[in-house]
Amino acid sequence: MKKGLVQIYTGNGKGKTTAALGLALRAAGAGLSVYVMQFLKSAAYSEMKTLKKLKKITAVQCGRGCLIKRKAKKIDFSLAAAGLMKARKIIMSGEYDVVILDEVNVALNLGLINSADITEIITRKPRGVELVLTGRYCPKSILKRADLITEMREVKHPYRKGLKARPGIEY
Repeated sequence: MKKGLVQIYTGNGKGKTTAALGLALRAAGAGLSVYVMQFLKSAAYSEMKTLKKLKKITAVQCGRGCLIKRKAKKIDFSLAAAGLMKARKIIMSGEYDVVILDEVNVALNLGLINSADITEIITRKPRGVELVLTGRYCPKSILKRADLITEMREVKHPYRKGLKARPGIEY
């Protein structure tokens, strides 16, 4: 690509990761190379099973699971830092056309990584790399640097009626 942009998918609604992975599929279909780094995640999510089968997409996780019901521990900080270091190398290498940092905004919100590091990555990324940041709670300092921002807003969700997450739909 001649000019890669910075995209952000944020908000409290469902679909941020889904939108980013749809972009990954589209990019791979166009012959672009894609790298997906999932922060905070470690489970065998359905999307990871599929992504690992696609030649133009590399997908990795750097977490140990959801932090909604538990407090972050030292290992969570270490995993996020290692993931960020790897993501920085991947982005700066210019080897990939599209880099998706899934749930990076949540990692920022939890203080697992520093927004100054993300700002530095955005500022220094090679011109031809499209960078996609997902997750709730994107800091304003990062939003200011984006070329595209999509905010997912929850209007109605089956979770509110007690429906559990379903494989193939929510994970």
